[in-house]
Amino acid sequence: MYLAIIILPLLGSIVSGFFGRKVGVSGAQLITCSCVIVTTLLAIVAFFEVGLNNIPVSIHLFRWIDSESLNVSWGFHFDSLTVSMLIPVLIVSSLVHIYSIGYMSHDPHNQRFFSYLSLFTFMMIILVTANNFLLMFVGWEGVGVCSYLLVSFWFTRIAANQSSMSAFLTNRVGDCFLTIGMFAILWSFGNIDYSTVFSLAPFVNENIVTIIGICLLIGAMAKSSQVGLHVWLPMAMEGPTPVSALIHAATMVTAGVYLLMRTSPLIEYSSTVLILCLWLGAITTVFSSLIGLFQQDIKKVIAYSTMSQLGMMVIAVGLSSYNIALFHLVNHAFYKALLFLGAGAVIHAVADNQDLRKYGGLKAYLPLTYSVMLIASLSLVAFPFMTGFYSKDFILESAYGQFYFSGIVVYFIATIGAMFTTLYSVKVLYLTFLTNPNGPVVNYLHLRSPVMNYDKNIRTYADVNSANEANASFEELWDSGDRWAHEGNMFISLPLIILAVFSIFFGYITKDLFIGLGSGFFADNSLFIHPTHEIMLDTEFAVPTFFKLLPLFFTISLTAFGIVFSEFLPKILIFFKFSRLGYNIFGFFNQRFLIELFYNKYITGLILKLGGQTSKVMDKGSVELLGPYGLEKSLIALSRNIASLDTKIITSYALYILIGIIFYLLIPYLDLINNGLLLLFIIVILLNINVYNNNISNNYIVLGSNYQLFLVSIMAYPDYSSFAVSVCDVDTITYLTGGCFNVFEQLYDLETPRSIHVMMENGIDPRPALDQTVSHYNAAVTHLNRMNEVVSAYSRGDPNGDNHPMRHAAAAFTEARVHAIAAESEIIRMVHQVNSNPFGLPMR
Repeated sequence: MYLAIIILPLLGSIVSGFFGRKVGVSGAQLITCSCVIVTTLLAIVAFFEVGLNNIPVSIHLFRWIDSESLNVSWGFHFDSLTVSMLIPVLIVSSLVHIYSIGYMSHDPHNQRFFSYLSLFTFMMIILVTANNFLLMFVGWEGVGVCSYLLVSFWFTRIAANQSSMSAFLTNRVGDCFLTIGMFAILWSFGNIDYSTVFSLAPFVNENIVTIIGICLLIGAMAKSSQVGLHVWLPMAMEGPTPVSALIHAATMVTAGVYLLMRTSPLIEYSSTVLILCLWLGAITTVFSSLIGLFQQDIKKVIAYSTMSQLGMMVIAVGLSSYNIALFHLVNHAFYKALLFLGAGAVIHAVADNQDLRKYGGLKAYLPLTYSVMLIASLSLVAFPFMTGFYSKDFILESAYGQFYFSGIVVYFIATIGAMFTTLYSVKVLYLTFLTNPNGPVVNYLHLRSPVMNYDKNIRTYADVNSANEANASFEELWDSGDRWAHEGNMFISLPLIILAVFSIFFGYITKDLFIGLGSGFFADNSLFIHPTHEIMLDTEFAVPTFFKLLPLFFTISLTAFGIVFSEFLPKILIFFKFSRLGYNIFGFFNQRFLIELFYNKYITGLILKLGGQTSKVMDKGSVELLGPYGLEKSLIALSRNIASLDTKIITSYALYILIGIIFYLLIPYLDLINNGLLLLFIIVILLNINVYNNNISNNYIVLGSNYQLFLVSIMAYPDYSSFAVSVCDVDTITYLTGGCFNVFEQLYDLETPRSIHVMMENGIDPRPALDQTVSHYNAAVTHLNRMNEVVSAYSRGDPNGDNHPMRHAAAAFTEARVHAIAAESEIIRMVHQVNSNPFGLPMR
């Protein structure tokens, strides 16, 4: 049974995601919903077996990591805290799955959507059932990835992509600190299993526990959207409304509070962490309530109310009242899911409009939605005998019951936050259902409720802006599809009714189980409260009645004030809003205290600049210089040095052969020779070879193999005319002409000029080499002219003319003559360069 609780949502996600085309839309919906509903029923059975009977269950699947310093298993532990978290997670998830069948009926990607929902549920189950920190981190990161996928489900919308990226990256900040905390736990305790860490916590230095606790708290801040790392929460509203209900009611945002409750045996030994939790929750409560009061998007108002209630839970954690925090978390999941799903029903009814200012008068058209949202709002403001009343007010009483300065101050701060919660709850109900209609006329025209005179009540700018629609015939409005306000189908209405029942009765039924005096529900020590931090008795009996009733008084009085003020004195608020002071106040709170502007200007901008410079200097600069570009240049230089050994000079080759013979003779004695000395000897030999080759090149820069043979020939036969007449060998003449050609080609191909330039760079006087080059050039030209005479004489004396074999020698001569002209201009340039002496050589 317990393994099925873990596996079934994953199975549904796999079938819907990978086999969606096979099973179709209805098949994917049926499979995923069935798997989650069955999992929910099993979780309820586990709640009775584990929670009420106090029988913890552990499951060990297999060893995951088995090393000398770290041993981790895929193991799951079901205790009172686990099964208590599974109840809201799975009940809300099941109802969201059912609700999505109707809400997403027109979306073409149902299989993908339901696959993501089931995967989200599976990851949350992994998070709450894991028996060690590393497996919990798998679920922790899993819900982050699934939130990214779900918020960006409509990925063609730019705002959805930006919001999903914001949520993902903001949570990475908290995840970074959570990872540091896990490494600190491993370093301090030598293990990351819950049982080992919590049993050794009393014996660890308090400073180490404080550091670990702060890291875990920052991780919880990001996931549970506490002030400072909260910016992703309102942006996550870009996803479909069922996603908002799932994220902000029972899964992702509760993960941070769950982490703090799960690690209660650890953070209870650090008073610093507890006081930080207390003040952080108080600031978050009043901060988010103020922002929510000035928002105009219905989903964002509810999102900030979620942030406010999470602040209440963190306050309870700071008071060491973990059972109250858990009780409020469970209660909050039901009425907050009801608020989001009710808001989704409103949005679905008015053509996906989320602006509160364009609602109004919907009570007559959406009576069921109005009823359930009224119930959820009453539970949110802790109206007597609603679900939220039993947990929210008890947190406030616990803050006062601590009887410390911090606790009393936090009590008043949280009470102020509860006042603002009442005001924006009244605002949502009044602007959506009770005020005059402000939306397009097409939303109202087809239904004329007996309790509303349409012609009498519509007196807003919508009449003017929608005059053309108001004049349209009823048949045209009917043909416009589902643009008018209407209740959803059974799949939308049924989850609302079930959640409304939970929002009324769940708190009363389970109050004694979670926070009743003498309750043995947490006898398994899944929640640990240090004996010196126990304040339950003081909260129950020592808090004055006045301070117990003060939040209730503010709730009722501000509810009446808000309705009366909005109904009878609306112009005062309008005039104040259009005044300069009112405009500034409204803009400041509507723009969320300008915190995002501060982040973008002073944090995000600087980080982007730093990243850009780092990429420019490191990745595009030094890394490429030392990496691909440096490797390329090094290999090119190495290849040139190796190629320089090929000098085409026989003495160099003889030296290489001699070195090879020496090493061949030394091979039997290598073990007797010091390797360092041998390496030094090889380097010296190579350096000497290079120096020798450079000297040879400087003195005989134009001497190639063909040219050497040519010099031998002209030395043996200085008179080419008599040689040609006596031999009359066409092949010989052609060969000698090719020798001249080789001289000119070496000059023309810039081998000699390049060597002259290198000599001048190295401080060597190039004039001797240049003089030798010029003399070789003149000798080649002289002998080339003599051979021209021979070729011409024999060609003229032949009756066959062009068919004479000497014509081949003439062709070779013509090509050599062309290169001789180019070589002449190059010699002139080299002489000019040497005479100008650009390197300042000491010329003699």
